[in-house]
Amino acid sequence: MFVEIRSYHYDPAKFDTYKKWALDEAVPYLKSALDIVGFWLDNGDAPEFFGAEPMELKLGSANVTWIIRWQSKEARAKGHKEIFGGDAWTKIWANHPDSDGYLQMEVRFAEEV
Repeated sequence: MFVEIRSYHYDPAKFDTYKKWALDEAVPYLKSALDIVGFWLDNGDAPEFFGAEPMELKLGSANVTWIIRWQSKEARAKGHKEIFGGDAWTKIWANHPDSDGYLQMEVRFAEEV
């Protein structure tokens, strides 16, 4: 098993509209179609930085993070093709308030322990 960790920096000026779309349309579908470990949206609290060399990032911290559990990287490739290429997601994505609002997207992978 491994997990896909998706972190987005969505345009803060458009975040409230994005958040409504995510909660009303995207998240319910994604939770039904994928093994979602969690889906988090920024609540407005300031981030905390620690460590020997803490630094603030140009865009700040990601304001959307979600984690998907997969059986394998091959299952991920197949799942992405089927789920995000399907009619249900196409209809949901058509209602996206601004798909250009993603200032940065990061996808990382980790082994589940």
